[in-house]
Amino acid sequence: MSDVATPPRRAFAKPWLLLPLAVFLALAGLFFARIGHDPALLPSPLIGQEAPAFVLPPLAGLTRDGDAVPGFSDDDLRGGSGTLVNVFASWCVPCREEHPVLMQLAKQKGVTILGLNHKDEAENARRFLGNLGNPYAKVGIDPSGRTSLDFGVYGVPETFAIDASGRIVGKHVGALTLADAQDLLRKAAGAP
Repeated sequence: MSDVATPPRRAFAKPWLLLPLAVFLALAGLFFARIGHDPALLPSPLIGQEAPAFVLPPLAGLTRDGDAVPGFSDDDLRGGSGTLVNVFASWCVPCREEHPVLMQLAKQKGVTILGLNHKDEAENARRFLGNLGNPYAKVGIDPSGRTSLDFGVYGVPETFAIDASGRIVGKHVGALTLADAQDLLRKAAGAP
């Protein structure tokens, strides 16, 4: 045997090898800290900006009092005392949950709600509004999701408060409660 002694090994001779593990643990910690975070509070870079330019065709076959319900464009967002744009789809469970709130709002004088139908089949959207009621003054379809993307929609439902000059002044992600809707309406009307 040899009389040459091997030097003792240090436990962490190359600490930089632990860097990927440290980064992973930091990201996992951030992820777990954010679980339960209210998605309704997601910021929007469009707050304070003019609504994007768009033209949405009507939901074919949708009528109210025998007249076709029109689609809408960004021009329809200007004037009045403000507008709510509600992004919805028939396949969206939270959209069904918030629908009674929208129906209640639509009965209030001076409230304008426009419906942006997101990536939905026309027949399904008509059936959804036929069964639950139509709270929207106008309904535009967005089958490709392009207009929704321009608004920065994360998922449905989302509701935007638009002031009389056509600027986005508020956003709510998820099903609206009556309190959420009243807050958006105050913002749309220009109240603090």
